[in-house]
Amino acid sequence: MIRHTFSLLNGIGEKLERNLWERGILTWDDFIKTPEIEGISPERKSAYDGLLTHASIELGVGNAEYFARMLKRSEHWRLFGVFGSEAIGMDIETNGLVPGAGGYATVVGLHNGRESRCFVRGDNLTVEDLNRELAGYKCLITFYGAAFDVPFLLRTMPGVKFNIPHFDLCFAGRRVQMEGGLKKIEAQLGITRHESVQGMNGYDAVKLWEQARRGSTEAMDRLLTYNMEDTRHLLTIASVIYDKMRLLSGIEEYARGRLTCGFA
Repeated sequence: MIRHTFSLLNGIGEKLERNLWERGILTWDDFIKTPEIEGISPERKSAYDGLLTHASIELGVGNAEYFARMLKRSEHWRLFGVFGSEAIGMDIETNGLVPGAGGYATVVGLHNGRESRCFVRGDNLTVEDLNRELAGYKCLITFYGAAFDVPFLLRTMPGVKFNIPHFDLCFAGRRVQMEGGLKKIEAQLGITRHESVQGMNGYDAVKLWEQARRGSTEAMDRLLTYNMEDTRHLLTIASVIYDKMRLLSGIEEYARGRLTCGFA
């Protein structure tokens, strides 16, 4: 999807991007090879050509941070097609208080599609360890993380870095009529949680943390299981929403039209 994306160019929004697709200009290469494009001055066309050539180079070397800067956050979903195999799902638990008033993260859970890691306050939850782990990935997947998890960590753990593209499934899901909380969407997709944490919510996680602080290993185990269940299926859901978002964009229709007309 990213090679069909022209909205990374200043002055080109989704409407003009779709207009380019309608004219058969579907990829960066198409744009660069087209000598003149109606509505775009020769000077701007030349500048755009240079930017797209540079973007192609950055994509070739897998520079995810470059595209995180170039694209609006709401369009980071477009990068999942190329960086999804190096994506990491993240979810945090907190002590129930807000930053600046005693709030802190109790657990930061990460899942890469194969295995889970939990960073726990007072054990291994440090800025250095979290940055070291995140540095190994090229796309962050969260559910409502753009509004809660990421800003919470940025305020309570100064120095933590989120420089990679961020695909927030909550907001993208709303755009494709997959609304509701994470657990509701999981149910729609037939995803079930471990029986020990079924029916739990964020407030339960706060209570489990308090019990764990008082020495309950059972409470800590349940808290970590709950957190891992919050991250375990994020990449699966991301794949579903990405496909729906791609379909919603209209690019599939234009690509099929090109093939129907006999173009490569």
